[in-house]
Amino acid sequence: MPPRVTELKLHQKSRLLEVAFDDGSRYSMSCEYLRVFSPSAEVRGHGPGQEVLQVGKESVNIKAIEPVGQYGVKLVFDDGHDTGIYSWPVLHELATGYQDNWSKYMSRLEKAGYQRQEPGPT
Repeated sequence: MPPRVTELKLHQKSRLLEVAFDDGSRYSMSCEYLRVFSPSAEVRGHGPGQEVLQVGKESVNIKAIEPVGQYGVKLVFDDGHDTGIYSWPVLHELATGYQDNWSKYMSRLEKAGYQRQEPGPT
C-alpha cells in the first residue's frame, strides 16, 4: 500500500507544492510539473499513446487545493485546468518519479521544437 499524504504546503511565490507522506518522506514538486503530468484525461488521454504534450506551462501556479474524499485532492491551476484528481498514490508516484518524468518531458519538448521559457518572478 502506497504512503498516504499527511501534509500539503503550497508555496505560491516559488510555485512549489511540498508534500509529506506518512512514511516520513517529503518532496517538493513544481506547479509546472504537476500541471503537465496531471492525471486528467485532457493530459493523459484515454489510453496509452494518447497523451497530449503540454506546452507553455512554465509560469502556471496552483490557485486552490480541494480535498477529494479521504484519498486525494483536486489541484486548481491558474490557467483554468482543474479536472485531474491527484490521489495519494498518484502524488507519491509523481514525487518519486520526478527526475525521470521531468527528463522525459524535456526530451519530448525538444523533439516537438518547443523552446521552454524560464518563468519570471510572481
